[in-house]
Amino acid sequence: TEEKSADKVWEQPWGEFKKIRDHHNELIVHLQETAGEKRLVDIIFRVFDDGLGFRYHFPKQPNLDKVKISNEITQFTFPFDNDVWSIPVHRDNSYYESTYKKSPMSKTDTINTPATFETKDKLFVAIHEAALTDFASMTLLKSKGNQYKSDLVPWRDGVKVYAQTPFNTPWRTIIVGTKPGDLVTSTLMLNLNEPSKIEDTSWIEPSKYIGIWWGMHLETFTWGQGPKHGATTANTKRYIDFAAEHGLDGVLVEGWNVGWDGDWTADGKALSFTQPYPDFDLDEITKYATQKNVRLIGHHETAGAAKHYESQMEEAFKLYNSKGVNAVKTGYVNKYLDKKEWHDGQYGVRHYRKVVETAAKYKIMIDNHEPVKGTGLQRTYPNLMTQEGARGQEYNAWSNDGGNTPEYMNTLLFTRMLAGPLDYTPGNFGFDYKLPQGAKVQTTLAAQLALYVVLFSPLQMASDLPENYVGKPEFKFIKEVPCIWADTKPLDSKIGGYNTIARKDWNSENWYLGAITNEEARDMKVALSFLDKGTTYTAEIYADGPGADYKTNPYPVAMSTQTVNSTTVMNLKLASGGGAAVKFTPVKK
Repeated sequence: TEEKSADKVWEQPWGEFKKIRDHHNELIVHLQETAGEKRLVDIIFRVFDDGLGFRYHFPKQPNLDKVKISNEITQFTFPFDNDVWSIPVHRDNSYYESTYKKSPMSKTDTINTPATFETKDKLFVAIHEAALTDFASMTLLKSKGNQYKSDLVPWRDGVKVYAQTPFNTPWRTIIVGTKPGDLVTSTLMLNLNEPSKIEDTSWIEPSKYIGIWWGMHLETFTWGQGPKHGATTANTKRYIDFAAEHGLDGVLVEGWNVGWDGDWTADGKALSFTQPYPDFDLDEITKYATQKNVRLIGHHETAGAAKHYESQMEEAFKLYNSKGVNAVKTGYVNKYLDKKEWHDGQYGVRHYRKVVETAAKYKIMIDNHEPVKGTGLQRTYPNLMTQEGARGQEYNAWSNDGGNTPEYMNTLLFTRMLAGPLDYTPGNFGFDYKLPQGAKVQTTLAAQLALYVVLFSPLQMASDLPENYVGKPEFKFIKEVPCIWADTKPLDSKIGGYNTIARKDWNSENWYLGAITNEEARDMKVALSFLDKGTTYTAEIYADGPGADYKTNPYPVAMSTQTVNSTTVMNLKLASGGGAAVKFTPVKK
């Protein structure tokens, strides 16, 4: 065995904390087969105050060169049949778009990580992984007793992983806390990833944007050509004008490129990533955007045709780079990649990594939809800004189960968010749309504001149609709320019930607070002890107004100001499915 320890502080170019302390003890156990080929393997443990990571390392050795891994038999055994918040593996689709459900471990089958456990001895435990690189995702297969076994997502041929020594597995991680918020503030996953490979990160910029996107989900626009085509030169300019007027720095445009007509999901081979439709003048639009100090955010939907995308990727990123486009939303709407492999197998992991590395070469930030789960790769490649990998706002337009419930919204911080930033796309102000499926945004307007603080993403969308923001005083909060944070303080929470979180702006002394609740209306008392002692603040409060209710009347917002300090206990009234958002600005002496 070997033992080491580390205690150092490093800074992120963006995140939920400006500075991160990496404080751990390490134990390396060198193992060798006692007979036969005497093959070698090391198990490396790193133990932090809030949990641990362990990985297997296979050194270069005479009797182990190229390997096919058929199984990994790591086991996680609990003393009790605890409750777990989880989503099933590959049941609804292959990209984690399921509703988190709480159930006893004994009632689960195979679940994805992060999986969050509420234990019988009053602890909160999350099992996940870190530094998933050229390997298969780990899922958890319920085995005997109170036990899960690592179940690696296979290739189509049944092999789990192809490797060559020397190689490491990802870190298997366990975070432990006495309250749900302890899981949220853990930086263990980031600490187990390699430092940034991008030396100059000055081009990596958080962004607040709008997009030609929600209109497609509402069926007022189309992605493909025709009378309702959304991505036209005129319509994009209209969005750019709106962004410029309101201080937003980006406009996402979906459906700009050839290949969307007909059933674009069939195989993705029709999609071009360099050729615009005739009614979309890329040169004119990017010039216009530059004049207005707004960036175009590119869009590459692949329909899961990964190889087809890779064949054009370099050229596509080069084109965007030449036009001043520095962010791209990618998409993989198909159950399989290239009609055969899971998104979260080694095949997918390799592809997504290649995209991020190639994008970095051309100074492009990535927002990846239908991804492999986040495991902290944003530390190594900080241009991997945010990902989907959850049921996002779009489900509130067309999901036949009615959309994302208030209970679901109150699970995300303690489950999916443990895997990294989430592009949920909050900010809906219009609740009166009617679509055949009958889905709806199941929050109040005030709760939509709170989501900008609750759900972290360095690229944040104001998801609604621009016209729904016009003349709405509440829009001021979306315009002002930051996308990155110098500090994060979870306050009070119950997974699936309610949560309150405070975050400090990366670039100023301002603090922000977001609170949301499930179907149950609540009177919340929030102690403001996170504020700097001895400083007076003006609190701008956006709370649910009289009569607000997510089902019957989501619109009322009560806006008020209050003078507060670190000893104040603020009273917030949250409606059913409601929320509150607060901005705290220090009063200049």
